[in-house]
Amino acid sequence: MDDPRTLEARARQERTPLIDGDTATFVWKGPRPVFLQGDFQDWRGAPLPLERVGKGLWTRSLALPEDAYVEYALQDAKGRRLRDAFNPRRSDNGFGDFNHCFWMPKGEATALGRRVRGVPKGRVTRHQVETHEWAMGSKRAVALYAPPVRGPVPLMVVLDGDDYLKRVQLPTMVDNLIAAGRMRPVAMAFVSNGGPARTLEYTCSEATVGFLEQHVLSLAREHLSLVDERRTPGAHAVLGSSLGGLMALFVAQRLPGVFGRVLSQSGAFSIDGNDLVVFDLARRTGQPPLHVWMDCGRFEGLQDGNQRLRPILDAAGHRVSYRPYSGGHNYPAWQTSLPAGLEEIFSPAG
Repeated sequence: MDDPRTLEARARQERTPLIDGDTATFVWKGPRPVFLQGDFQDWRGAPLPLERVGKGLWTRSLALPEDAYVEYALQDAKGRRLRDAFNPRRSDNGFGDFNHCFWMPKGEATALGRRVRGVPKGRVTRHQVETHEWAMGSKRAVALYAPPVRGPVPLMVVLDGDDYLKRVQLPTMVDNLIAAGRMRPVAMAFVSNGGPARTLEYTCSEATVGFLEQHVLSLAREHLSLVDERRTPGAHAVLGSSLGGLMALFVAQRLPGVFGRVLSQSGAFSIDGNDLVVFDLARRTGQPPLHVWMDCGRFEGLQDGNQRLRPILDAAGHRVSYRPYSGGHNYPAWQTSLPAGLEEIFSPAG
């Protein structure tokens, strides 16, 4: 371990945490100790105290995967968040606050969410859909993406659509992948969630299935040139993360003739030790085969449910891929993992 003066000098110059191989050292300067919490403990359990190594200087070292993306927060003894003065990198945590963040040496964010000059750009239009009591409120916002090619093309319904539009920059990602020949062109319907009703709408809700089938799909057919799923069963896809990842699989299980493709990111298939109905539906045999792509962070408690569900889907005849990544439950990690799923589910050769 460096002496305190060297540690502080490195923290000011390199930004924290200080990275040495697979070890990340968090540094705090102040009169009182602080505590550390983050992805590496799935934001559960007691915060980790930093230890005093010199006058007014505190540190904590953790061994982490060398390709990890990590978000964390520093707290005082009362649990109040503190700004890490040595790390200006921050990420919106989705709850009205920010986490500090960093990449380990062998990891990096995807560049596919940044627009590239000369890449043909798809068109995004915004709409309001009548819910007819199938979803919270009288109307629901839906954004439609038309790829920069002539149709017909498959449709991908995107749950938590506002986050995938803004935080993942999914239209730009798809533009870049199409232009590079890494995925076939698709249209997308970005469906806003129900806000306070999100948990009700995304925990295997038959009403949500009906809303997507009867209203979102109808809107997409009206404004986009789509493959006819009646002639090509299962042509369309559903994408979601967390509870949205659970709902993506449930929608496909209930409507396999329409949605035969699933992209589930950190799917919440088992919550507080309780397996949800997707496990029972996965055990059915003789169903139309789905093409399912799942990812989950190695730091997440949700990894157990994903790992247990995969062989059940396999045994029932579905085509399943599972991709663990070194990270936690957040959109920057999902953005970096997602291109692999898009390339597989919408392979240019498929």
